[in-house]
Parts: sequence; structure tokens; C-alpha cells
Amino acid sequence: MKSHYDAFLLWILFDWQAVQDILEEAVDVATGSEYVTLMKIIRNESFPVVELPSLQSAATKSFEPTAALSVKVVKRVKHLTDRLFVFSITRPASFRFRSGEFVMVGLPNDGRPLLRAYSIASPSCGDELEFLSVKIEQGPLTSRLQHIREGDPVYLGRKPTGTMVTDALLPGRRLFLLATGTGIAPFMSLVRDPDVYKRFSEIVLVHSVRNTPDLAYRDPLEGQLAGDPLVQDEALVQFHYLPTVTRESFRTQGRIGRLIESGRLFEQVSGPARFVPETDRVMLCGSMAMIKDHAANLERCGFAEGSNAKPGQFVIERAFVG
Repeated sequence: MKSHYDAFLLWILFDWQAVQDILEEAVDVATGSEYVTLMKIIRNESFPVVELPSLQSAATKSFEPTAALSVKVVKRVKHLTDRLFVFSITRPASFRFRSGEFVMVGLPNDGRPLLRAYSIASPSCGDELEFLSVKIEQGPLTSRLQHIREGDPVYLGRKPTGTMVTDALLPGRRLFLLATGTGIAPFMSLVRDPDVYKRFSEIVLVHSVRNTPDLAYRDPLEGQLAGDPLVQDEALVQFHYLPTVTRESFRTQGRIGRLIESGRLFEQVSGPARFVPETDRVMLCGSMAMIKDHAANLERCGFAEGSNAKPGQFVIERAFVG
């Protein structure tokens, strides 16, 4: 089935979390043998386990910079849950990025860098680079990266890139940032960027997760970024945060699609309780299924996808979408 095929490609190219996002949504509509196959994959009974050296073993190997990679030091690590952690690394003086971009991060593996694309969660003016990651025991990289500590070296790509940037959007009034899971990472960079508040009158960040502890960055977001030296005044007036949980009791429940259909997503902002292509701009980041579904819905409503070369009314991160 197509979900099984997409999941296998994602497992090879990126990480197990993206695979689970696809499969667990597909289970809802699968029947018979398809259901059995999906559940085996989710329980990690079908894909082979990749045996990799431990982090301690990797640390004994030298990190060698390359033309594409620098070697930087971990400044801090914070474990949010048994599934999520945040880590920060030193930022090279020459490293420039636009809020919303991603970069390659990794560790050595058998003499070669093992890399994964990570969206930068810190603001573009920050002194450090912050990343949000899942913990996947069988993940080729994250199974080891979750054990990093302050002072450890990691690889950092020299060239950030991506389409999850305001440069890829036409001017507008309302900006909607729709995220599932760790897809909130690039949006944490964007909502702490003063330029975003100059470009848009209202910014709405919607974060959908399975369980309440997965609401990374919940405290500063619920506080409307109070204390942020660059955007706290603007955020108090212009920023709105809507967390939603799908698998347990919470004040807002249900997937993002349900919030759009009910109008709940628009309750905190002025204007129509629907997306308006003339004035609204949308960014999508999270599971492949969510992105594909909402991108298709936006196009049916008259929205055009934007890019760095040709700005539009909504954007997705094409590097993570098959």
C-alpha cells in the first residue's frame, strides 16, 4: 500500500518519527492484512534494526571538518519527555540563516558523517543554535544523539536552507503557523523574529500533538513570549497560541483539520472564520500526511504554494515531503 511505501522511503532518508506519523494515521482507515502490516511496522517488527556504534564509541573518533561541515560544541541539553529533547550548540561567527530554515546536524559513523536535517528553533539573531529532536531507539542518528551532553562535539552543516521562510510568502495580514509534533521547531524561530511582526498584523501558532507532555515550548508560548528581549511587546498584541491534543483530555482536542472546520482555529483573531487567500498566509510543518492534506485543501480554496523563487500564499518544507 502507498502508506507502507512512503514510510519505507522516509525510514531510509530521514527518521522513524516521520514514519510513525504516517502509519498511525493510516491505521485509522486500514483493514485486514493492511492493518496487520501497519501495526507490525509501528511496533518495529518489520523494518530491520540498524546496529550502530554507541555515542561513547563515536566520541573517541575524531571529528574532522569538511568543506560542507563544521564541528561545534554542545552548549546545553534539556530532556523534555522520554520522547523529546532540546539541544543547543555554538553558533559559528560566519553562520547566517533566515528564521525557519534547516541545517544538517550529525555524528560520525564508521568514519563518515551520519547526518539528519534539523530545523533551527532559535531566532536568527541568537548566539547559539537550538534544535528540537525526538528520541527513537532504533533511529540511525537519534538513537545516539539523544545521549549527547554539554561539551560533546557534533557536526553542523555550513549552509542552511529551506522554504519555511517569510521570503517565500506574499505580503498578508494574518499568518497561520500549523504544526504537528516536532514541526513546531522552525516556528519557534519565526515567532521570535521581529521582522515577522512587521510583516503581519496577527500571528497564530497551532501545535497539534498526541499527548500533553509533547507540547514543547508550551510555557513561553502560553505566556505570549513574555520576557523575550526582541518581540515581547509585539507578541503581547499580535501573537496567538493554540495547542491541541489528540489522545487525551485537554482544553482543546482534535486534529488541526477539525479546528479549521469548527472555526475554533480562528476564534482568537479578527476577520473571517476561514482562510482567505487575499489576506491570509499559511505555513505547514509536521507529518507528511498533515502537510499533504492541508496543502490540497488550501489549493482548493484558491491558495498558491510559494517558494524562494516565486512567493505565494502558503509554504511547506519540501525537503521533508515526499
